[in-house]
Amino acid sequence: MNHVKFARNLITASLFVIPSISQATTQSEVVEHYADIAHAVYSDSLSTAQKLDKAITTFLNNPSKDGLETVKLAWKEARVPYQQSEVFRFGNAIVDEWEGQLNAWPLDEGLIDYVADDYQYELGNDGAKANIVASKSIKIGAETIDVTSIKAEQLADLNELGGSEANVATGYHAIEFLLWGQDLNGTNSGAGERPYTDYVIGSACTNGNCERRAEYLKAASELLIKDLSWMEKQWKEGEKNYRAELLSESSEQGLRKMLFGMGSLSLGELAGERMKVALEANSTEDEHDCFSDNTHNSHYYNEQGIYNVYTGTYTRADGSQLSGPSIHDLVAKKDAKAAKEIKQQFDATRTQVGTLVSAAEKDNQHFDQLIAADNAVGNALVNKSIMSLVLQTASIERAANVIGITSLNPDTADHEF
Repeated sequence: MNHVKFARNLITASLFVIPSISQATTQSEVVEHYADIAHAVYSDSLSTAQKLDKAITTFLNNPSKDGLETVKLAWKEARVPYQQSEVFRFGNAIVDEWEGQLNAWPLDEGLIDYVADDYQYELGNDGAKANIVASKSIKIGAETIDVTSIKAEQLADLNELGGSEANVATGYHAIEFLLWGQDLNGTNSGAGERPYTDYVIGSACTNGNCERRAEYLKAASELLIKDLSWMEKQWKEGEKNYRAELLSESSEQGLRKMLFGMGSLSLGELAGERMKVALEANSTEDEHDCFSDNTHNSHYYNEQGIYNVYTGTYTRADGSQLSGPSIHDLVAKKDAKAAKEIKQQFDATRTQVGTLVSAAEKDNQHFDQLIAADNAVGNALVNKSIMSLVLQTASIERAANVIGITSLNPDTADHEF
């Protein structure tokens, strides 16, 4: 699958055809279909992570420039379904408590591997330059930790080492850093440029410790698959799992979780933490996929995930479409005019966030360039996306009111808009 082509196709208007509204649609059917979408998204996240792992293994067996590019493409493709899964975080505690091991950011990459001499890190973080790849042991405060063995379980234990959230040893962004290396371009064009020779065993190895670096990359990939396998099982039908727990609750509570998740990702997380923070600080350190310059796609697929839950639709990794009873259907049954207006706002916001993808792919203006202090046009584009997400959140709250779901209160992450 061509990732760039896939991303561009998703932005085209009228991609999803919302099924005709069934007057028999019930709240419980909508919640059950929500669980179906969650299972499909996590299944796709798992399968694309397995493809990434296969590409990593092939590359490590015979490192080459083309091989590294193949792995990078596989990483980007793995991000497509996973970013659409984040709408399930908020409201579903089992997801929110789990996701940090897979998607925590920003991270102090010096914990993992070599960094530039002028590397800026979180002040007071003893692990910020620990460099696990180059070390058999690391010292955090008074504690000395043996890292002779680089295995998945050991890496998981190093997350938030010394109490610092910036110490991230696992997940998509740890793998991203191991593939791209630091992006040293600031707000200028360009992503990280790690050479493939960082993985060549023997005299051609660059920057030292190539064998341990390869062990780290493989271990991080294996842990990613293990974690995604566990979550996929939590949403599988017919099991004693979280899905069964969710569906045993009242349909009103299920809808509240759906709407809270949509609103919290839309407002506090995507508009706030992922866009507003980076824009106001003009900070590439607060960019989501900062090593690969893939942030525009991460933002877009977060928005797509919100859209999926509202419309009851999802385009799977194999291109097939999943559709069923939706919140949109419930709103339309109660108030056709409101349903039309809310859907229009969702479409407008998805299109607006899609302009970040267009800026990157057509104009070579990636997110780290758009947030530069001297880029007034880029700043305005990001701010317009933020404000559209704010309006979308208002529409989510309106939808909740129409179908009688109270006490929504989407998370603002302490941001004011």
